[in-house]
Amino acid sequence: MAIEVDLYSDTVTKPTAEMRRFMCEAEVGDEQKHEDPTVNLLQDMVAELLGKDAALFLPSGTMCNEIAMRVHCRHGEEMIAHRTAHPIHFETGGPAALAGINVQGLDGPRGQFDFAAVEAAIRPDNRHMPRSRLLWVEQTSNLGGGSVWPLEKIRAVVDVARRRGLSTHMDGARLMNAVVASGIAAQQWAAPFDSAWIDFTKGLGAPVGAAIAGSREFIAEAWRCKQQMGGAMRQAGIIAAGGVYALRHHVKRLADDHVNAKRLAEGLATLPGVSLDPATVETNIVFFDLTGSIGAPAAVERLLSRGVRMGALGPRTIRAVTHLDVSAQGIERSLEAAQEVFTG
Repeated sequence: MAIEVDLYSDTVTKPTAEMRRFMCEAEVGDEQKHEDPTVNLLQDMVAELLGKDAALFLPSGTMCNEIAMRVHCRHGEEMIAHRTAHPIHFETGGPAALAGINVQGLDGPRGQFDFAAVEAAIRPDNRHMPRSRLLWVEQTSNLGGGSVWPLEKIRAVVDVARRRGLSTHMDGARLMNAVVASGIAAQQWAAPFDSAWIDFTKGLGAPVGAAIAGSREFIAEAWRCKQQMGGAMRQAGIIAAGGVYALRHHVKRLADDHVNAKRLAEGLATLPGVSLDPATVETNIVFFDLTGSIGAPAAVERLLSRGVRMGALGPRTIRAVTHLDVSAQGIERSLEAAQEVFTG
């Protein structure tokens, strides 16, 4: 059966007709020579949005993370992150292979740790141990169920890191979801960090790209890494235009995704064999556990046979993510399919 409602991830979004037209009409030039006006515009927009000196357009959010590690750390040093961090699980060993660093994973509910955990994790000055160098925070937390870090909690963990001489980095893959959910501006979220980035290919709906921001010195070094890692492009304005359009037109509408995620969670929570507290759904990600006889992989297959795609994360956990290609009607269709699967 064809997929009617795709809740596998917000990375499956396709550019709207208006975005496609805007991309086709974009002015272009050689971005390596800083002559692509659309790339330059996007970088200026992101630098202003995040309150940093400068920004750099990159092909992916993974490259943003890997470049941040390379710029902030020397080989053999250590990054501190939550144990669910994207670089630990989904960047093909990039911290070791590309940055040459160790990663220490911290525990904490819903993808978040507190200042006491950071304080305890920072290594003493001992030549037998890796040197603690970078604190990494993901906003929102993907494997934390799209949870929004409270601003005071972020400030507290960053304060510990700064006091102990660490650099700080924010993975803002879904930062704009946090902005819309909290009403707190992106610049406030990014202010405590030395570097931060946003992704254009998730809820913002662009087909390619992300942008990282920081001091001019940081971006100069990031450019060297981008060049070395094969991320430098030429007439990249065609794809950067998707990010420009997304920032202008697709931020406020993230609220619709949050409403749809809450409705999905509320409907799923009523079904037998589904364990889910809708109050935990803050943005566009819905995690739920299965307590009945059916496991997650089988449930996902049965949903797919009914035209609804979700993702199995382990034997008993399913993730569903709302985005601009999922309507309120699509949510109701998904709940109909779930009703058949979990009550059949």
